Amino acid sequence: MTSDPKGEYQELVDEISELLGAPATLENRDFELIAFGAYDSEGELDASALDPVRARSILTRRSTSAVRTWFEGFGIARATAPVRIPPTPEAGVNRGRVCLPVRHRGVVLGYVWLLSDDPGPTDQQLSAAMEVTPRIGALLADEAQAGADLSRELRAVLTAGSGWQRDMALAEFHTELGARGEGLHTMVCVAPWPSSHPDDAPSVRTIPSATAVCALPWGPTAQSLALLVRLRSPEVLTPATTAAARLLERAEGVRGSGRPRSSTSEPGPAAAHRQTGGTQGRGPARPPDKGGQGQDIDTETPQPPDRPGEAEAARAGDGAAGAGRTEGAGRTGAAGRTEGAGRPAGHAPEPRGPRPGPVVAGIAAPHSGLADLATAWQEASAAARAALAEPRLGPVAHWSSIGPYRLLTTLPPTASHDPAVRPLLAPSHRELAHTAEVFLDCAGQAGRTAAELGIHRQTLYYRLSRVEQLTGLDLDDGEDRLLLHMGLKAQRL
Repeated sequence: MTSDPKGEYQELVDEISELLGAPATLENRDFELIAFGAYDSEGELDASALDPVRARSILTRRSTSAVRTWFEGFGIARATAPVRIPPTPEAGVNRGRVCLPVRHRGVVLGYVWLLSDDPGPTDQQLSAAMEVTPRIGALLADEAQAGADLSRELRAVLTAGSGWQRDMALAEFHTELGARGEGLHTMVCVAPWPSSHPDDAPSVRTIPSATAVCALPWGPTAQSLALLVRLRSPEVLTPATTAAARLLERAEGVRGSGRPRSSTSEPGPAAAHRQTGGTQGRGPARPPDKGGQGQDIDTETPQPPDRPGEAEAARAGDGAAGAGRTEGAGRTGAAGRTEGAGRPAGHAPEPRGPRPGPVVAGIAAPHSGLADLATAWQEASAAARAALAEPRLGPVAHWSSIGPYRLLTTLPPTASHDPAVRPLLAPSHRELAHTAEVFLDCAGQAGRTAAELGIHRQTLYYRLSRVEQLTGLDLDDGEDRLLLHMGLKAQRL
C-alpha cells in the first residue's frame, strides 16, 4: 500500500472526472465519502449544481442509511457495469446519476458516482471510466487488509495476559503502526455494539483521528468496539469525543435498520439492470425520507410497589418513627449535585444493571505511547460501564468524570453481594433501596432527600428506619453508610 492512499484516490477520481467530462465522487461500500472531483464553481461549493443528497454526501462525508437503501435498490451492489439512475425529486435526487461499481476479485468495495443529465456520457466514455475502477478497487482492498492487520494486533494487545505475552503483542502492534504509535493516545469503548456482522464494523478511515479499531467481548454474549485515537494535547480530548459520537451514530443506524445490508448482495426490492454499456436501473418503489430517521422512544414509566405503613408515617408527628434524625445529619451535601437529576419524583428507577437498549461510549485518560494501552482500555470500558449503570453520566462518559465508579468498576462482580446489603436488593424492597441511595447521595440531608423524592419528611424517616431494620446498619454511622452506599452503586454494574 502506498504512503499516501488519499492522494492516489484523488488522482484516480480526477482521472475518471476528466474521462467523463464531469466531476465524480468516490464512496466506499458503506456510502462514506473518500474523494470527489473539483467543480467548476470558484470559491465555496455551488449547491445549485448538486441536489440535496449529493450536497449532504460532500458536506458531511457520508449518506444516511435510507439513501443507501434507496440506491442499493437499483442493483448497484451486484452490478459489474455502469448503472443509470433516473432523477427522483421527491427523494431529494433532483438529478440523474451514473454509478460505476468498484470491485476487487469480484467483491464490491465502493462506488464512483456521476451526476448526469440526459443524454449523459457515452458508452465509450463509461467503458473508459470503468477501466480505471480496478485500480481503485485494489487500493481499497489494500487499505482494508491493512486495517484488518491493525485490528488483529490491537485485539492481541488488549486480550494478552501480563508479562511476555503482552510485551510481544505490543512490539508487533508498534511495528505495524510505525511512527503513528508515538505521541499521545486514548482509548474509546463503545458498548454494547449492536451487531456481530463484520460489515457493520466501521472503517478506521471514516473515524477522524482513529488509528485502529477492533471488536472485543462484552459480557457473556455481547460485543464492544475498542478504538485507539490520536491526541494532540492531553487537555483537548475533542478527537476522542468526536470519534465516540460518530460511533454512537453508526450504532443507532445499525440498530434502526436491523443491520445495514451487506453490499455484496442484492438488498430490498428487486432491481433490474442490464450489464452492457450502462443501462438504466429500475429502482425501489419507495423513495427515502428526506426528513431524517425516526427513533423509538421508551415511554415506559416504572411503577413503585405498594408501600404499607407510609401513609401512617407521613401523618405522624415529629416524634414518630425516625425521630431524632435531623437534616444534614452527618455531613454536608456533595458539591455540585443537582437535586432531582435523573430521578422521577417519588418513583424508583428500573431494576439495577444495564438496560438492554442503550449504547454508550467511554473515553480513557490520555496516555503517552502504547505501553499503557491495557490500562487505557480498562479506563475506557469502566467509563462505558458507568454510563450504562448511571445514565446521567452518558451517553459519552470520560474516565475522569465517573467519580466513585472509578473504584467500583475495579471490584469483582461479587462485591455488591455483601450480606448486610443483600436483603435490601430484593425486588420487593426496590423502593427502599432507591430511597437509601438518594439519601446517601444527598449526604444524609433529610430535607434535600424528601424534596428530591417528592415525599413527606416523615415518610422518609419511616423508610430509613425500615432500611436499618432490613440491613442491620446504622445510618448515623459513617462506615455503615459507606458500606451501604458502595453496595447500592456496585449493584448497578
